[in-house]
Amino acid sequence: MDIAWKGVFPALTTKFNADDTLDLELFNKNLDFQLKCGMSGIILGGSLGEASVLTLEEKEILVKNTVARAGGKVPVILNIAEGATRDAISQARLARKWGAAGLMLLPPMRYKSDHRETLEFLKSVAASTDLPIVIYNNPIDYKNEITLSLFGDLTECENIQAVKESTRDVTNVTRMINRFGDRFKILCGVDTLAVEELALGAHGWIAGLVCAFPAETVAIYNLVMDGRLGEAAKIYRWFMPLLEFDIHPKLVQYIKLAEAQVGLGSEHVRAPRLALVGKERENILSIIAHALSVRPALSPRPVSAMQRSL
Repeated sequence: MDIAWKGVFPALTTKFNADDTLDLELFNKNLDFQLKCGMSGIILGGSLGEASVLTLEEKEILVKNTVARAGGKVPVILNIAEGATRDAISQARLARKWGAAGLMLLPPMRYKSDHRETLEFLKSVAASTDLPIVIYNNPIDYKNEITLSLFGDLTECENIQAVKESTRDVTNVTRMINRFGDRFKILCGVDTLAVEELALGAHGWIAGLVCAFPAETVAIYNLVMDGRLGEAAKIYRWFMPLLEFDIHPKLVQYIKLAEAQVGLGSEHVRAPRLALVGKERENILSIIAHALSVRPALSPRPVSAMQRSL
């Protein structure tokens, strides 16, 4: 399946039962609602999906389940976050075997590789598969930055097609476009910068709070793409206190609590993460409750002249 790399791609949380097993029933409830709201693809096993504590068997179950559930409507993309090059290559090959349509790829984990090492890692994984790849550029959380120079060296890898832009520097959107034109599609990877990066030319949004608020996330994207920035800004301003969860170290717990409050998830996380308690939980609940109390009504997207002529 070709991937257009535009639109909204939810980085889904992984749902667990109280006994720490996968909760596929609840996962599928959320997935079905995401698809109903108009997602362009699904990301599995990302930071929000608690990738670091998932077993290989669980990743296989999640990919196969999601591919079957999506029924070819949207691409299913598996995140690869490994320390060893051979492990990353192995996961890339398994992802294809399991039915994934694409990969999201981080530079080496747990080791701050230099330019040459990072380049060799990314090129080696890309050469091992024909699946399209979005590079996850998040130096804030993972310490390795994919610089413009590195992207220049990666242009020869045809299946490296996009970047999840999570540097938190919105000017990188302009720098990427100035240097590479349309060679790499740009997807905003930080919820609190989505409107800014989309307005500057980003093609899509790999989102976090979409897990609890898919309709609002898609509405913002569509409004920006339609040039209706004022309307997008109204929803974005309402959304911002929730979007702040995405840049907190406990983004998994915060977003899962939001999912639970809207009936799309539960608070269960996998150790070493622990569910929220006490004042912290009360504070996050109060933010969610206030947002829900003033939740905006969404207007239907208008039909364009071109659509009317079809």
